[in-house]
Order: sequence, then structure tokens, then C-alpha cells
Amino acid sequence: MRKLFFVAILSLLTVGLFAQKVGHVNTGLLLEGMSEVKSANSQLESFQKQLIAKGQTMVKGLQTEYDAFVVEAQQGAMAPKIQQEKQAALQKKQQEIAQYEQEVQSKIMAKQEELLRPILEKVQNAITAVGKEGGYLFIFDESVPNTILFSDDSLNVMDQVKAKLGI
Repeated sequence: MRKLFFVAILSLLTVGLFAQKVGHVNTGLLLEGMSEVKSANSQLESFQKQLIAKGQTMVKGLQTEYDAFVVEAQQGAMAPKIQQEKQAALQKKQQEIAQYEQEVQSKIMAKQEELLRPILEKVQNAITAVGKEGGYLFIFDESVPNTILFSDDSLNVMDQVKAKLGI
């Protein structure tokens, strides 16, 4: 009797496991189709152009000073001590430009995170809602390489997620 009960329980568990649904969605394609992402990319590009313009101004200023320094040095109109001081000042400005470039990269990454975080949360919430409503055990992301080796198109939840997002 115990064996029969154990076999019955095991059979029910096995059937229950096979009845679970698994879905997949390509978040990369999903994000490409969202107007919010296009707007965020536009804002990020504008922000980046402003920062780069400032950096280009700094580089032009350094180039102008360097060219003037070279002309004076070639004419021999500069005392060695003054020449060393101007070289040190030019090197300091060059270091400031390099530091600014690093700051620009950091600021762009922070701005990208700030703009995209709410969009990614919205997508995640839509996927979670589709998963719960559809009774999915897992929903995999196809945009991550080498994670899904085969998928049945009937399990693709892209349309449901788009519907949740209103796109």
C-alpha cells in the first residue's frame, strides 16, 4: 500500500512538473521598439554632445597655447626657466583634459543609467505580469547569447509583453 501511495505521489509530481510553462522574449528587440528608449537615447546623445563640445574647447585652447609656446621657444626669446614653467603649465592642462575625458565617460554612464533604469523596470514589471498571468515557470531572455539553444515560437511571450507595455 505504501509503495502504491509513493508511486501515485511521484506520478502526480512528475505530471505537475511537465505541465509547467516556459516562455521566452527578446528584450533587445522589445527595447528597440519602445519610444521611451528612443527618447532616452536622444537625450543621452544631446548630453554627450554638450560634454564633448566643452572638451573640444579645452583641447583647442591647449593647442593654441602649445603653438604659441613652440613659436617662442624656436625664436629663442624665452629664458630656460620660463620655458620649463610654461611646459609644466601645458602638461598640467593636458592632464586636466585627460581627467575631464574620464569624467565625461563617467557622467555619460551615469546619465544612461538614470534614463534607462525606469524603462528597464517597466519592461521587467510587464514580463513579470505576463509570467504570473500566463502561469509561466520561467521566461528566458533571447537577447543574451548562448542561453537558449532551442525555442518553440508558441512559447514566445513578446506580444503579451508588448501589450502590457502598450506598444
